[in-house]
Amino acid sequence: MKKTINVAIGGCSFTMDEDAYNALDSYLESFKAAIGSGSSSLEVMDELEARIADLFKSKLGNAQVVNITITTSVIEQLGMPDGTSYRTSDNTGEGPKCNESSAIKKFYRDPDNGRIAGVCSGISLYLGIDVVIIRVLFLVALLCGSAGFWIYVVFWIAAPAAVTAAEKCEMRGVKATAENIKKYTTCK
Repeated sequence: MKKTINVAIGGCSFTMDEDAYNALDSYLESFKAAIGSGSSSLEVMDELEARIADLFKSKLGNAQVVNITITTSVIEQLGMPDGTSYRTSDNTGEGPKCNESSAIKKFYRDPDNGRIAGVCSGISLYLGIDVVIIRVLFLVALLCGSAGFWIYVVFWIAAPAAVTAAEKCEMRGVKATAENIKKYTTCK
C-alpha cells in the first residue's frame, strides 16, 4: 500500500503517490534553482506548473492517482530550462522513455507582435510567411472593398489570443518544453 498526497498544481487538484510527489518536488526545486530568482522566475514557475497540470490531465485518462511513471514521463518531456534533460533517481540514464512526437502548430492571434489585434501576426506565424506580406494583403483587400475589414474582424472574433507560454509554443509549432516555456514567458 502506498501513501497518497493531495496537491494543487497549476490551479488543479491531483492525488499523487508519495514517490511521484517526491520526484516532482525535486524537479521543481531543481528547475527553480536553474532559472534563478529574477523578477520573471515566478511567472516561469506558474507557466511550468500550468503545463504540468495540462500534461497530467492528458496522461491520467481514467486513472485517479498520478504515479511515478506519469510523473517521470512529464518531467522527461519538459526537461530543464537550459534544454538538458532532467534525470530522476530511478532513471537508468538511457534517455527519454516517451515517444518524441512532433509539435502541433495551432492558429492563435499573436497579441505580443500585433498592431491591432494580432491577427496578421498570428496568420504569418501559422503560415510561415513574413507578417508584412499579410498586412499588405489585408490592406489591399480593404482598399478594393470592405472585404479585408470583414475578414479581419472574423479572424479577430474566431481566433483565440495566445496568452500562455504553452499557447505561444503551439502557435510557433514548437514543443512546450521547459526551455521554450521560459523563452516565451513575458514579464509584465
